[in-house]
Amino acid sequence: MKESIWTRSRAAAPARETLSREQIVQAAIATLDEEGVAGLSMRKLAAKLGAGATSLYWHVQTKDDLIELVIDEVYGEVDVPDPDLAGWRSGALLFGHSLRAAVLRHPWLAEVIYSRPSLGPNAMSLGGRGIALFRAAGFTGRDIDHAMSSVMSYVLGSVSAEAAVRTEARKRGDSVDDWAGEVLEQTRTVIADHPEMRESVERYTGRDMASIYNESFAFGLDTVLEGLEARLRK
Repeated sequence: MKESIWTRSRAAAPARETLSREQIVQAAIATLDEEGVAGLSMRKLAAKLGAGATSLYWHVQTKDDLIELVIDEVYGEVDVPDPDLAGWRSGALLFGHSLRAAVLRHPWLAEVIYSRPSLGPNAMSLGGRGIALFRAAGFTGRDIDHAMSSVMSYVLGSVSAEAAVRTEARKRGDSVDDWAGEVLEQTRTVIADHPEMRESVERYTGRDMASIYNESFAFGLDTVLEGLEARLRK
């Protein structure tokens, strides 16, 4: 495995260098939000910043290093409250909803978040606060990590599907509701012999997708947390 940018010594940029790593990271996030991972390149980023490629390489050697940096920057947007203030269950709900919101703001995150270890300062802070949250619930030992992983896996699995739909609709110049309406219309042409699927389609007809996604996500997250509570009671 290639060494992480977070475990390497950071060389000092020349005194005349005015571009900062923070500027590079923010410009990279803006590019990723607009064009996705495939649209990010060091050359394009240098042009966006009005800088030469050499200026970028003083701060970030490769695109992989840049991806590590932007992942950690987004981790800094995720709220994990102190369990003494929120209680573990409310804290876990807030954590789950905050992580979902971060992925929806940055839909490329679901594609890269597990592609490399998260060793940056924001990841370490989030992990530590998450451990404190699930320890406060009553989990011990490795179950603390399993409980946190269960919540994160549910959130990322659920929101990655939603983010993919939103990204596809945007590429086509449609709203998510327009995209979903087209899918429902096509589905109606193939469900004549499937009464259960007809019922499902009717339940979605006439509803806006934002409400559907919010309702589905909240149902799933509540179910995961109820399952964790039941495990604690055992």
